[in-house]
Amino acid sequence: MQIQSKSCKTLKLTALLPSPQNPNLRRTPFRSSISFGEPKRPYPRLRGSQYGPKFLRVVNSSRELIIERETEGDAVSIPQGSEEINEMEEQEKEGLESESMWGQIKEIVVFTGPAVGMWVCGPLMSLIDTAVIGQGSSLELAALGPGTVLCDNLCYTFMFLSVATSNLVATSLARQDKEEVQHQISVLLFIGLACGFFMFLFTRQFGSWALTAFAGAKNLDLLPAANTYVQIRGFAWPAVLIGTVAQSASLGMKDSRGPLKALAVAAAINGVGDVVLCRFLGCGIAGAAWATMVSQVVAAYMMMDALNKKGYNAFSLTVPSPSELLTILGLAAPVFVTMTSKIAFYTLLVYFATSMGTNVLAAHQVMIQAYCMCSVWGEPLSQTAQSFMPELLYGVNRNLPKARMLLKSLASIGATVGLVVGTLGTAFLWLFPGIFTPDKVVVKEMHKVLISQFLALAVTPIAMSFEGTLLAGRDLRYMSISMSGCFVSAGLLLMLLSNRGYGLQGCWFTLVGFLWARFFLSLGRLLSRDGVLYVSDAPSIA
Repeated sequence: MQIQSKSCKTLKLTALLPSPQNPNLRRTPFRSSISFGEPKRPYPRLRGSQYGPKFLRVVNSSRELIIERETEGDAVSIPQGSEEINEMEEQEKEGLESESMWGQIKEIVVFTGPAVGMWVCGPLMSLIDTAVIGQGSSLELAALGPGTVLCDNLCYTFMFLSVATSNLVATSLARQDKEEVQHQISVLLFIGLACGFFMFLFTRQFGSWALTAFAGAKNLDLLPAANTYVQIRGFAWPAVLIGTVAQSASLGMKDSRGPLKALAVAAAINGVGDVVLCRFLGCGIAGAAWATMVSQVVAAYMMMDALNKKGYNAFSLTVPSPSELLTILGLAAPVFVTMTSKIAFYTLLVYFATSMGTNVLAAHQVMIQAYCMCSVWGEPLSQTAQSFMPELLYGVNRNLPKARMLLKSLASIGATVGLVVGTLGTAFLWLFPGIFTPDKVVVKEMHKVLISQFLALAVTPIAMSFEGTLLAGRDLRYMSISMSGCFVSAGLLLMLLSNRGYGLQGCWFTLVGFLWARFFLSLGRLLSRDGVLYVSDAPSIA
């Protein structure tokens, strides 16, 4: 490599680049996307270089490289592969990676900003119910425990619809097939409606039995209030599952603003309804259930309307063919096992807390609702992975190195969000527990598990971003097996600690172990050379 001097600030560097005549020559380290005479950005300072105080830019001009520097100099020769050239290459690589990561972080923030509000709205409804009911009756506050577990966790069971919708829609969009997207939305809306009517009938016929089996003989006084709450919310099941599909379709299109508007309106309706029905009209837990049910129906309609505005007919339903049903089941079955394992574990937590008495159950209800409210800050990161990763893993612009860089961006944001949310959420419950209950005994039980809550919140966002990446890569078998293993291990630990009298502290210690185990298992899988971010990594991908 030769540098020829001129009596000006421009030095001409002639580099031997690969050509059909000389295919074995080393490839230039500089990106061909930089056009001649149009530098993209200042070239980084070459520290301690004897060839000039600062190189300003490098431009690829077919067979030549042009380097400008600030001062004049004599003709010099820089050997190919020398320390200076290697340093220039390394600085260029670091600069490009830094710019790419910051660009990804900005894109993630733009998407997750509205998505945070969207995910907060759901737990916010239950938290509003908890705060309003807690001011009136400790018995009804305790009844919200099994009531919300049955409603919210059964809804969470159908998250396989959400994952399947986001994955299929995002993958089809990556292939630039709009007609296929419309067909998949219609099929999934039909499945969501069918599942919604099934859950409505299940609630009417078996809701009371499920609550009785869950609450146990020691808490029969809670069952009437809890059953009232469950039966009223059961009317919204068809709307809830249709809304889940419509929301996930919008997210698969990388649109988080439409669902946010719908859920913001729903949260406002729920809050106003709770205050009016519970505080002014004295309807108690039934009023909270009616307010939540109406808000869910309104949210579902607004989400479907948002899809219509994007050019997709959200009111068109299509019965799936056997092959389409098998494809959806192939995605849904492992996700169903994964979600069921999570739900079963959280249900066990409430079950063991229920056996410890009304005060402990009331304290656990406040803490678990606060945890759910704070932990949803990790859901947008999971959804970001499910919306953005398919394009990099399967689309026409497939790029595994960029997918790995996206994961680094998600991990950085997740770690930051976990520490911030964990600190703020724990401090709020420590300083202002009276917002949820005036009962001093309940507050004392809450304060016993504050450290465990911080440890749980700190790891949740980054663990969710890792699991979202595995879902986007359709590494579903590993997800289902690892989650089932975590559930079995955590369930045994929970039984052991409860039998030895560790109380609510034992429950929350087990929750911390369950979350950190998921984090390490997901991280290990993603770093594995057999993982979705490395397998079939074609050398031609830049």
